[in-house]
Amino acid sequence: MAKKNAIPHTYVIVFSFIAAAALLTWILPGGEFDRETVDVNGTLREVIVEGSFHDADKHPQTWQIFSALFDGFAGKADIIVFILIIGGAFWIMNDSKAIDVGIQSFLTRVRKLERFSLFRHMGVDNMIITMIMLIFSVFGATFGMSEETIAFIIIFVPLSISMGYDSITGLSMCFVGAALGFAGALLNPFTIGIAQGLSSLPLFSGIEYRLFVWLVINVVGIGWVLRYAARIRKNPKASPVHDSDSYWRSRESVDLEKLEYHTPVIAWVTFFILLTGMTVFAVLEPFSTLRIGNSEYSFCFLPVISGLFAVTGFLSLRKSVHFFILNMLVFTIIYLIVGVMGYGWFVKEIATLFFVMGIFSGMAMNRSANEITKLFIEGMRDILSAAVVVGLAGGILVILEDGRVIDSLLFSIAQSMQEFGKLASVSMMYLIQTLINIVIPSGSAKAALTMPIMSQFSDLIGVSRQATVMAFQLGDGFTNMITPTSPVLIGVLGVAKIPYEKWLKWVLPFMAILIFLGWLLLIPTVTMSLNGF
Repeated sequence: MAKKNAIPHTYVIVFSFIAAAALLTWILPGGEFDRETVDVNGTLREVIVEGSFHDADKHPQTWQIFSALFDGFAGKADIIVFILIIGGAFWIMNDSKAIDVGIQSFLTRVRKLERFSLFRHMGVDNMIITMIMLIFSVFGATFGMSEETIAFIIIFVPLSISMGYDSITGLSMCFVGAALGFAGALLNPFTIGIAQGLSSLPLFSGIEYRLFVWLVINVVGIGWVLRYAARIRKNPKASPVHDSDSYWRSRESVDLEKLEYHTPVIAWVTFFILLTGMTVFAVLEPFSTLRIGNSEYSFCFLPVISGLFAVTGFLSLRKSVHFFILNMLVFTIIYLIVGVMGYGWFVKEIATLFFVMGIFSGMAMNRSANEITKLFIEGMRDILSAAVVVGLAGGILVILEDGRVIDSLLFSIAQSMQEFGKLASVSMMYLIQTLINIVIPSGSAKAALTMPIMSQFSDLIGVSRQATVMAFQLGDGFTNMITPTSPVLIGVLGVAKIPYEKWLKWVLPFMAILIFLGWLLLIPTVTMSLNGF
């Protein structure tokens, strides 16, 4: 007999959101803004026309709640395929036990630092978690790392389990770290860049106060994760995902003592094929320009990367094929960073990069084409549930858009703010952006939808447009860690095997603290004279 108080399955929770969205299409009035295409920092964006809101026939949604899965799959196809390819590629790599070898070697080396009193007092594990979260926070703050974190879950969750923590701690290292940076948004072109461009502000102006905001957010966020990790280390069964983490614990239990360290001839062939390809690209692109915020840095990145791979690849092969595969993983991440920051790569290019890594990992282990294919299919099957949830979650936004109620909701809220004072108005803007982010998790889409209204409204009430941008930035950032419409959140939870309802229970108090902190950080933007505001 089923338990009466059983927690609903993630699919049930997300489908409930779809049903609730459909109900809103019956309650809210229909309406829409006219839209125009404008140039924002060199990129064409579709934005609303100020004062163009008008009534429109709404389309109440009924049977469409059942077709939302199909529409969600179609709308989020890129993220779904990305998740499947990442799952397949890492399954091939996991078959080599290279990640297990890497984690064990890493932990063995860093734990030797505990013989020094300073490191022992600070806690080596605390330093590892802090360092990794800061790295991903910098990525989130500078180039808007978000979707890319899905690929790192398969690395940091096993690392966390091996350190004696849980999958939530592992997910926090990369996903929460990047989300904290995304909220801080020092130079994020997808949030700050677009919002300031639409508000006619100098690009990335006001960075001094945003740097302070970024530091405060990270101190609080990383402190929360460290406090939680210490509690789980002391009592592993206190973890809300202790039972579901059995999946990772069973995979982690590899007897590395009995593992055969060797280097087959095909691994050397793989090395020379990759090195030849890297060299060709280095010759074709001798100089690359990386963009960080409003700055550009040109350097011979690809030739240097090729040279480093030649040296490290040769040395790792002399040790074992396992270390060579780890070396490939490291250079895959390096190419990911250069590709995103220098060539505008997105999920297609990143998925292709990891797909190549998976294939060559199988080749290096002397696996046949059929064996590699079988492993890839097994990996996609293992990750399929995460892809299904992403498609289902995408249906929430489809229902609201097809019902034609999003614009009318935004217009009604903006109208209700007209009688407020400066601080109250900025607070309401922050609340609005926070709530809208639960429905529209895309920062760039939300900026195009809300900033033309909010920036004009801020002029009427005497609030700095920079303060309005800050309200957007913080409202856009935090709830990315909780909204069921976010394909990235649903993707990382699916890969980490963390049920949404258990994640929700863990993250809600954290969200309450961050949202309140965001409001406190907004107060100086209307009460103090800040550079750029």
